[in-house]
Amino acid sequence: MRRRSVGLWRRLPASLALAALAVVAACSSQGDAAAEQRAREPLPIPPGLLEDERNTIEVFRRASRSVVFITTKDLRRDLFTLNTLEVQAGTGSGFVWDAEGHIVTNAHVVIAGRNPSWVVTLADGTEYDARLIGYELEKDLAVLKIDAPRDQLVPVELGDSHSLVVGQKVLAIGNPFGYDQTLTTGVISALGRVIASQAQTTIRDVIQTDASINPGNSGGPLLDSGGRLIGVNTSIVSPSRASAGIGFAVPVATVNNVVPQLIRYGDVPRVGLGVDIVPDHVARQFGVTGVIIQSVRRGSAAERAGLRSAERVSRRGWRFDVIVRIDEQRITRFDDLYHALENRKAGDSIEVRFLRDGREYETTVVLQDLDLN
Repeated sequence: MRRRSVGLWRRLPASLALAALAVVAACSSQGDAAAEQRAREPLPIPPGLLEDERNTIEVFRRASRSVVFITTKDLRRDLFTLNTLEVQAGTGSGFVWDAEGHIVTNAHVVIAGRNPSWVVTLADGTEYDARLIGYELEKDLAVLKIDAPRDQLVPVELGDSHSLVVGQKVLAIGNPFGYDQTLTTGVISALGRVIASQAQTTIRDVIQTDASINPGNSGGPLLDSGGRLIGVNTSIVSPSRASAGIGFAVPVATVNNVVPQLIRYGDVPRVGLGVDIVPDHVARQFGVTGVIIQSVRRGSAAERAGLRSAERVSRRGWRFDVIVRIDEQRITRFDDLYHALENRKAGDSIEVRFLRDGREYETTVVLQDLDLN
């Protein structure tokens, strides 16, 4: 049969042979497309698995479509040729926030390098150049944007971090050490943790988990057993930078507050007193517990409330106002002041208690909008 088909093929007119080739190519193309589609379809879940195993598999298959791989690149100059080269400055994880192409990740993932650029790889392997919309160092959150078709973007489902309990199952999806679409599972180990941010303030109400989190997981989602986002994986505690069973995630309540503002403004609008403060370590050198006002901006809320800038009164002596309380919250350092004002808005009135020349005073300050970073 094989020889006969070859012989008949050779005797076909050229036009018929070309038509036959087109049919064969079309069938082959359709076959390849069908095979590719079958390869993309997940394998059936094996029978006999535990319900918890089935849940883990189903959550991963559904949620992993929202997880992306982020490559941060930087421009470097070769010392010998002086040519400018694009090099990889870091990698991390992120997830699709909405159908407009906004991608949420950690701030420390996107600010690597002096002249960074970013490439986002979707779950299906397609790559897109990204642009930075904004970042918030105090919460270690950032937003990138890609121009991808809406049908390629699967936004993550948002959950609730207020109702979490210790012992609850969690899943982390990310790209540790560059290995994309990696799943780890665990439980919530503790709630209400406090960790240091990139801005030398603290991030509060952080979720602690024993789900394995390694370098490259940063910016990836922490999910509950329903596949809903409850946090953004941000850091680990380990001298070797490898997973040691203690990982932290910024809670989704914070993400819900910060990300829409980054998308709208490119930053998080702030309110404050209109003062510049002395760094904490300098205040400690003066033996001060509280926040020393270094300067009061002209026309600011603080100036209207009667607060003063620091001034030198002798060769070794200074006179300054020290903020020690905001309403009922004690202020011992800048981080206390930051969190005392964090959820306020312009026009809010606060009672500020401060020390001046060894005496304690109290004044009312109407908070003002501050310039964006």
